[in-house]
Amino acid sequence: MAVFIWEGKNKKNENQKGEIDAPDENAVRIHLKRLQITPVKIKKKPKDIFENVSFLQPKVQQTDVIIFARQFSTMIDAGLPLIQCLDILYSQQENKTFKAILKSIKDNVEGGSTLADSLRKYPAQFDDLFVNMVAAGEIGGILDVILQRLAGFMEKAAELKARVKGALTYPIIVIVIAVAVVLVILVFVIPVFEKMFADFGSALPVPTQIVVNMSQAVKSKFYLIIGAIVGFVIAFKKFKATEKGTYIFDDVILKTPVFGPLLRKVAVAKFTRTLGTMLSSGVSIIEALDIVAKTSGNKIIEESVYRVRSGIMEGRTMADPLAETGVFPSMVVQMIAVGEQTGALDTMLEKIADFYDKEVDQAVENLTAMIEPFMMVFLGVTIGGLVVSMYLPIFKIAGAIGE
Repeated sequence: MAVFIWEGKNKKNENQKGEIDAPDENAVRIHLKRLQITPVKIKKKPKDIFENVSFLQPKVQQTDVIIFARQFSTMIDAGLPLIQCLDILYSQQENKTFKAILKSIKDNVEGGSTLADSLRKYPAQFDDLFVNMVAAGEIGGILDVILQRLAGFMEKAAELKARVKGALTYPIIVIVIAVAVVLVILVFVIPVFEKMFADFGSALPVPTQIVVNMSQAVKSKFYLIIGAIVGFVIAFKKFKATEKGTYIFDDVILKTPVFGPLLRKVAVAKFTRTLGTMLSSGVSIIEALDIVAKTSGNKIIEESVYRVRSGIMEGRTMADPLAETGVFPSMVVQMIAVGEQTGALDTMLEKIADFYDKEVDQAVENLTAMIEPFMMVFLGVTIGGLVVSMYLPIFKIAGAIGE
């Protein structure tokens, strides 16, 4: 089989192009005729010498999967057969990595596999949530609706993630710049002042001596400092990779004064949005909670969701074990209890998710407003302190001369 690039015109005389795997050019023409496309140009695609080097291939972004779900939903809603939808999506895909995945999915479906089973082979691109909702859509005959819901869910999840990243990016950039400026001062500026102070022959003020000692330590033990930092990072990553380490880190980060409340709101929004989307798509609550726990991204939340799942399996309502975990706010628990009583749990979960999306927006704004003055003070004290300490001996000498 070879890959052919084709260009042609449809019945409306519109230009179309794409790619197709076929044994020869004649097979391509037959395929295009079936699609009612008149070929204008057909040529064999040149081979990519790096196609087998995985790290040089483009990564599949979440936006690729979102667009795939939306286009897939639209085509199914228009009445196109499943195989033809996959064929069109494959031929129009520009991301080489995703294109190869879609080709494999199409071949598996043509071979008799369900769409959900075909997607399950690529967990990095299609997680448990995506696969199980597609399976529910296939069984219920509402695959187009499910894919539309998935696309909307992923878009809102991506927006939420972007807002949190935006809140964390600013302080990280400021801290990195501050550290870089301090290192430049210690390595290049302080030694110049140190030579000048040595000619004075008098004892240096304590702040100045501390800064000079810091400069000497950074210059003479630079590799040791870098090694210590690298060693700490490696040790931290290994510790966090353990189950106990992950649990401790996730527990601490939820309890931090500044970022803890924000991350807790993000967790509530994600939990309610994911669970509500799955329940409204026909996934059972036991299966939905299992998937929600696995995709929570936090061990504390995961453990709490599994406790709720166990409680429901024992015949309890969802609200009671949820309240016992102590992780979720009482308002969330009460609204979920109302949703269970009225039989509209999925709708109530969506409302909670919408509310907490707004809460996250407000928390991000408050966090940014609080961090800005703190960062300014931090930069002023750090860099200003270094500068003042270097001028103290000069002030001392000037005072002595004045006397």
